[in-house]
Amino acid sequence: MISRRAVLLGGAAAGAAGFAPSALGRMPLSRDTLPRSAPVRHLALAAAEMEVALLGPDKPKTKGFCAYNGTPFLTLRAPQGTRLMVDFDNRLPDYTTVHWHGVRVPYLSDGVSPLTQAAIPAGGRFTYDVPLPDPGFYFFHPHCDETGQVGRGLVGLIFVDDPAEAKLGFDLDHIIAVKDWRLDESGGWLPMFTDEGASTAGTFGTVRATNGQVVPPRVEAPAHGDVRLRVIVADSTRTIDFGCETDEAAIIAIDGQALPPLLLSKLPDEIWRMGPAMRIDVHVRMPGPGEEVKVYDYRTAEPYLLTTLVAVDKGRRKTPFKPKALPAARVPLPDMKRATRLEYLVQTAAGPTIIAPALPADDPLAKALIESACVGSKAFWAINRNSWGAGADLRLPPPLQILKDGESYILSITNVTKHVHPMHLHGHVFRVLSSSKKTGIPPYLADTVMTEPNETVEIAFRANSGDWVFHCHILEHMDSGLMGWFRVV
Repeated sequence: MISRRAVLLGGAAAGAAGFAPSALGRMPLSRDTLPRSAPVRHLALAAAEMEVALLGPDKPKTKGFCAYNGTPFLTLRAPQGTRLMVDFDNRLPDYTTVHWHGVRVPYLSDGVSPLTQAAIPAGGRFTYDVPLPDPGFYFFHPHCDETGQVGRGLVGLIFVDDPAEAKLGFDLDHIIAVKDWRLDESGGWLPMFTDEGASTAGTFGTVRATNGQVVPPRVEAPAHGDVRLRVIVADSTRTIDFGCETDEAAIIAIDGQALPPLLLSKLPDEIWRMGPAMRIDVHVRMPGPGEEVKVYDYRTAEPYLLTTLVAVDKGRRKTPFKPKALPAARVPLPDMKRATRLEYLVQTAAGPTIIAPALPADDPLAKALIESACVGSKAFWAINRNSWGAGADLRLPPPLQILKDGESYILSITNVTKHVHPMHLHGHVFRVLSSSKKTGIPPYLADTVMTEPNETVEIAFRANSGDWVFHCHILEHMDSGLMGWFRVV
């Protein structure tokens, strides 16, 4: 259901439109990440429901599938340094927003209600200012009723192109989007949020799929050629152990950020563990004519086939495998010598205790309420005993910490629960420094990091002005309390 041809955005326009201030009042400085002279492309984006044959072409169609611009897994491409001005139209019957995951946008375009904007009602519109300062693989999705709307398909992909990458000469650029469906036998939707799932590992899909299809794709590529896989876990819950049936495969980017090639064969168990929202780029060298490379999720009783790459004879000779290195990332990096250390526990909720300092009474967010449609019915999780609003308690919690713009911080994140939590920090690319459990992995850049049970992970970043949420990307966990926020002033 993902076209091989991505949708190219419209032509550039002179100048950038002004961005309307948040309806919540005066906020911290919303810093731009591109000069105002950057080329502008305008995009009309709409979210709406449609019918899709998710169970297969000969099965009943599923009503209520959610998509952007009528295209499942809408895929956009734009050059690095472009500004997107996105006129968004909510044609869903419920509230929604758009979050630009991994993209360093001004925080007033981050799509988080009630921190950066009010939730957009059915029939409502909102204009997002989305600069693209960094090349890489990103995506966009709602940040209101995220469990339900993402669960029903509302995810889009963004590829930001660096012209220097064209010289690398990949023969094929192929997407692997891992996204399951919670469907009954007639194609009807099952509940996306359950108390049992939200309080444990999450509520899993009943139908596994790759790129929206129940039959794993078979893709042809030149024998002895070079394939660039773009892999994303777009699922609300599932964690995968990504691996290939070849020794000639290397990770060349994580969450869109380049890193020195990391051979899969040199990793523990020869796999890379990925949770919801996590992405990797992988360089695969194809074998000889007629041979195949199978790509699996090994985190199952029987390995689950994600994609098969089929080598087609194009008259090429075999050459030694040398993974292609992408141009180095150029995001703001932390000053490790001057970084302030902060410690956070990811834990089960222990009641309404709040230990973070409250916002001043005159702060516009001091009395802000969370739209009930944007969260779950109960709070099961917390960060340092602070839970995001859920159920009947819709008060916005105070910030986890007030940080200083431009200063560097090390976050020590300890998971004291029995379940994995992929933790995502909005508005920043951070450096993953260390893990108390994983060995042999050098530091790398990311926007989402997996924390295993009883594991401590350290990340570092340079703070950027704004109000930014920090949460687990297992969406039921986020909707049931596992989210907090930082104010950077």
